[in-house]
Amino acid sequence: MKTIFSLIRLLRPHQYIKNTFVFIGVIFSHLWSYDFIIDSIFLFLSFCCMASTVYILNDIGDIESDRKHKTKKNRPLASGAISKKTAYVVAIILVVLSILLSSIVSILSLVLVISYLIINIFYTLYLKRVVIIDVFIISFGFMLRILAGTVGLGIEPSEWLLLCGLMLTLFLGFCKRWSELNTMSPMIIQDGSSITRAVLKDYKLETLDQFISITAAAVIISYGLYTVSDKTIEIHNTGYLIYTLPFVIYGIFRYIYLLHKENSGNDTAKDILKDWHLLINSFLWLVLTFWILYHG
Repeated sequence: MKTIFSLIRLLRPHQYIKNTFVFIGVIFSHLWSYDFIIDSIFLFLSFCCMASTVYILNDIGDIESDRKHKTKKNRPLASGAISKKTAYVVAIILVVLSILLSSIVSILSLVLVISYLIINIFYTLYLKRVVIIDVFIISFGFMLRILAGTVGLGIEPSEWLLLCGLMLTLFLGFCKRWSELNTMSPMIIQDGSSITRAVLKDYKLETLDQFISITAAAVIISYGLYTVSDKTIEIHNTGYLIYTLPFVIYGIFRYIYLLHKENSGNDTAKDILKDWHLLINSFLWLVLTFWILYHG
């Protein structure tokens, strides 16, 4: 029983909330047919399998540094609850499942899912140590999810919606780096030898604050422009999506508040799931969006 629990922790299922990005295409394209919904679910499950594979590979590569971290040392691989051999076997099984699920949808979806794995392998091996690029790679992973849920299904994505997705994921990525850096003492940062994430020595809180402000503003502006664009109004036959903008603004402001007040931001999925303000705000945004799109 303990081994099963450790395996579940290794997969990090709470992170699967990030894979809901694949549903953006179906939701905002107004293509709510049975086939599109089923294909989106297949893609969601495919990215869940591949994301867990990436987490496993990251944990394998970070075993030694995780053992020095005050909380990451309790991860299944770092603590020794799961062996490397077992982790590799699970990763191979998940990759096969992911390929099978995405290939059912389309060849392009399969290519995008495999691209997600490849780019994350490069991230694990080298790119996670390159300042700024490390966050762009994380963002690129989210963009692949959006693209799989749009062009992978034969849906033309909105340029404004893609820009909004890019800015949102960059915002969350820089928030994560801010949170990681903020929890470290100046002495550890200056020394550099005991930093568990090497790229953090190249960041400063002041710089990250600027990055967060820029991307937060870009999210709000790009989403607002999306809701009032002629193409959006034509597709949905309504201009009322602009009334969902306050929920987006509040969500961004709330996340920044939690980042500074409660030192959140290190795990986006947990932050959303444990904060009632973000949960209720997200639910209300989703309900209002569906109501507007349905009646439109």
